[in-house]
Amino acid sequence: MDFELRRAREKLEKEQRERKQQAKGKIERERKAKEEAARQREAIEAEKRARRLDAVEAQLRADQQMAENLLAGQGVMLSRILEPVPYPGPGDKIKLPPSCFTELSDQGAFDKGPMYFRLSVVLHNGTSEGNANKGSDKDGVTHSGVLEFTAEEGTVGLPPHVWNNLVPLDDSNTGTLIEVQYVRLPKGTYAKLQPQEAGFSDLPNHKAVLETSLRQHATLSQREIITVRYGELTHKLHVLELKPASSVSVLETDIEVDIVGSDSASDTVNQHVLKPLVFGTTESGLVEEGNYVYYKFSVEDDLWHKIASEEGKIEMKLEADKDSGDTDLYISKHPLLFPTRHQHMWSSNDVGSKALILSANDQSLGPGTYSVGIYGYKGKSSYQVSLAIQDNTEQKVGQRAISSVSAMDVDSVQCRNCRHHIPSRSIALHEAFCSRHNVVCPHPGCGVVLRVEEAKNHIHCDKCGRAFHQAEMEKHMVVFHEPIHCSCGVVLEKEEMVKHQSSDCPMRMITCRFCGDVVQAGTSPLDVRDRLRGLSEHESICGSRTAPCDSCGRSVMLKEMDIHQIAVHQKS
Repeated sequence: MDFELRRAREKLEKEQRERKQQAKGKIERERKAKEEAARQREAIEAEKRARRLDAVEAQLRADQQMAENLLAGQGVMLSRILEPVPYPGPGDKIKLPPSCFTELSDQGAFDKGPMYFRLSVVLHNGTSEGNANKGSDKDGVTHSGVLEFTAEEGTVGLPPHVWNNLVPLDDSNTGTLIEVQYVRLPKGTYAKLQPQEAGFSDLPNHKAVLETSLRQHATLSQREIITVRYGELTHKLHVLELKPASSVSVLETDIEVDIVGSDSASDTVNQHVLKPLVFGTTESGLVEEGNYVYYKFSVEDDLWHKIASEEGKIEMKLEADKDSGDTDLYISKHPLLFPTRHQHMWSSNDVGSKALILSANDQSLGPGTYSVGIYGYKGKSSYQVSLAIQDNTEQKVGQRAISSVSAMDVDSVQCRNCRHHIPSRSIALHEAFCSRHNVVCPHPGCGVVLRVEEAKNHIHCDKCGRAFHQAEMEKHMVVFHEPIHCSCGVVLEKEEMVKHQSSDCPMRMITCRFCGDVVQAGTSPLDVRDRLRGLSEHESICGSRTAPCDSCGRSVMLKEMDIHQIAVHQKS
């Protein structure tokens, strides 16, 4: 009986302990649930407070941005987020949708002068640029003018200059959004530029070339890159510094420009560089097959006076090592910077050593800067190029002495084989020797007297009739008679191509006689009178600008100013 009572008591105590533990667990769970509910209520309240604060801060930022936009736009505000669309064109002027024209017109923006816009990337491939570029003015920000208001609604047309400075080249425009804001910019007074590569300073009057390029721009911004084109050459320049602000207007203003040396990190240039060549010196080098190495030299006024008075000549020699390949020599006068096989003024394509003599008889010769191009025709060639002045004083004295002696020897007879004049007392002996050892080239118009053993190597080109050594014929056919493709689409042989490039090609570089800039000539002008004047397409358009006459003050077109001076003021 006691055993049963003890078991019942133990069972009861065990049940009571379990009920107590269950009650404790229930109380603990209820307490934790209350604490979790309290934490959730606090988190919700904190999130609501944060949202209210964010909304207040966003409103403050919007008000501040609106105030800044009004201040930057001097009372005119335009801020649009648009999808960029590239379009081909020069300069930095963008295309906006017609709704922007209406909004700007309603605010009187067109009465405030030229319009400028700040462009920034706000969304790039789904990623906001605001956080990635926070505190940086370099990436995704530039300025521009406006070309027209013809873009589709929701888009903005960007020329290559703006596109390359705004969007990285290695990324597509998928998902990219651009914020366009109307701003007012101060007129620029100073700019410091740095070419990416060497060679920009070799351009003739390179600051005038830069000025011509900047005429297509409305703004400049620090750290952006501008592209300057000179014929087929392209140079990129970093904008290092601007005054009086980091972004300025370049319209209707005079800017002092400093061009510093090229970027030292990119001295390995992809374009040609002109190395200086001094009279009386010899330069050595190496040129690969199919490539060019370029030099430059200058003819100053005192040197030209000596050449013009026939007291001296310019002698250019090019010698290649016997064991190396073959080269060609080309010379041009600026503005043609880099002479080539089909674009040059003087050339020598002989096999082996080459020499060019430039004298006063060459109409293209005069004071100025000249470029020398050494072309690797065959194989890798090691060469030596020299530049010197030939003195003609002693040569003239020698010529006078020879002419006086020859004038005295009048008792001579012409050899029937070689056609040389031989003294009559030895003509029989000469003709007997000459007929055995010399032959006359039978080609019409040639008549060259050759040694019998040399006659087999003397041949004439079937196309042009020129005489060559047999070993030179292969090179002659390649250089002179292979068709050459001009960048304007014309296909000609070498000599015709040289004439085409110097006088007919619309892409040839000329110095405009009215604005002084070095520009592409273009096609023939539409006006027959301009064609008779010898004006290019550019000069026909540029010369249509008017300027006041110095004598009467009347506004006259520049291309007719000389006629006006003769017809009205009787000035020759």
